[in-house]
Amino acid sequence: MPAAAEALSRKSSLRARVVRHVLWPLALTWLLGTALTVGVAYYFAQKAFDRALLDDAYALASRVKLHADDLALELSTREMSAVLFDQSENVFFAVQRPDGSVMAGHPGLHAPRPEAPARTRFSEISYQGKNLRSVVLLRSEPGPFVVVVAQTMGSRDALLHNVLLYSVAPQVLLLLVLAGWLRLIIGQELRPLAELQRSVEQRDALDLTPVPVSASSSDIEHLGTAINALLARVSHSMQAQREFSGNVAHELRTPLAGIRALAEYGLAQQDPALWREQLQRIGASEARASRLVEQLLALALAEEADAGVQNAPVALDEVVHETVLRYIPRADAAGVDLGVQGLEQRLWVAGNVALIEGVLGNLIDNALRYGRAPQGQDSSVTVVLAKQEGVVTLSVIDNGPGLSPEERRHLMQRGVRGVQADRLGQGAGLGLAIVAKFAAVMHAGFELGDAPSGQGLRATVSFPVASAT
Repeated sequence: MPAAAEALSRKSSLRARVVRHVLWPLALTWLLGTALTVGVAYYFAQKAFDRALLDDAYALASRVKLHADDLALELSTREMSAVLFDQSENVFFAVQRPDGSVMAGHPGLHAPRPEAPARTRFSEISYQGKNLRSVVLLRSEPGPFVVVVAQTMGSRDALLHNVLLYSVAPQVLLLLVLAGWLRLIIGQELRPLAELQRSVEQRDALDLTPVPVSASSSDIEHLGTAINALLARVSHSMQAQREFSGNVAHELRTPLAGIRALAEYGLAQQDPALWREQLQRIGASEARASRLVEQLLALALAEEADAGVQNAPVALDEVVHETVLRYIPRADAAGVDLGVQGLEQRLWVAGNVALIEGVLGNLIDNALRYGRAPQGQDSSVTVVLAKQEGVVTLSVIDNGPGLSPEERRHLMQRGVRGVQADRLGQGAGLGLAIVAKFAAVMHAGFELGDAPSGQGLRATVSFPVASAT
């Protein structure tokens, strides 16, 4: 058995842990309450026994009389038996003078005397090899004398045993019944969790459909919802990976095949000038393949980070200014007038700097590639920033051939290229798909429309306005 499985098998079940954590505090509280009840009951029972013992002492004291300057107990044997009768206990007494001499009763019966100002004192003593409960009563009328009454404690001990038996035994029995009931009920409540576990264990690794959850409580329902949400995210991620792999395989096939064909053709020739020409074509094909890989990676990362990108206030004018500066040399080399409008004011938007750079870079790249003016006209690409009510728009406008409404709809889909791109033999149809995906991740709007002049294409991204940090 693997170490992880063995460690798992040693762990107790959730039901056992819940029952244990419920029963132990409950049993402890219950038993402490029972002990307190028994203690209180025994205390008051002892008080009742002691009161009866004191009553016997007072009965004896009431029969002490003064005769010829001496005290005497006027109590016959029959009356003595009646006063001190107890059918279950042995009773001993002694009536003593202040000097300790016994005027009546059992010689040698002594008990601790009360301390002033108390007149009575209860204590436990040993007499004739027996443990006794005693009371000492001090009297001053008709003269000073002491009454000691003691009895065996069999009844008291029997009472304590009975109280313990009839209090603790039912409590323990009820606790066992409660433990069985809790185990049954908790098992029933946790059954949906066991069913969820079996459903996940028996599921194929490629099956990412939602797991059925028969929830008996909100906790299990939330657990099932969380698992299904995780499966949905994993399914989305796997779908993105499959689409990415398919795009890579499909889109790289053409440039790689072209590179191989150019290399084979160049190797078959002997003219160095032709070799140079073929190498230049191979370099151009490699650059196209590299850009294609970058676009595919950007799109895949956007789909992977769909729920993980945190929008924050971004100074859009600064990002636009820095991004446009990077494309000016390329625009000049292509003979395209690249300009910016709207940088005179600070514009804060809610977004992500890297994604905004990706959006603007793809839009400018598309405009430089496909937004050239008809032959005989000067080509221009203008980046325009504008602020409207609650929205900041970023537009890239060219004066090229533009797109029909049907083409605009299709170009928003991945892998679809426009007529101009097909004619030029460039692009993979991913640029606008990346822009649309990046905009969606930032909760921004994206649309394609006609240029204000009526000639060319206008690509607009609308950002929500944000406050400066």
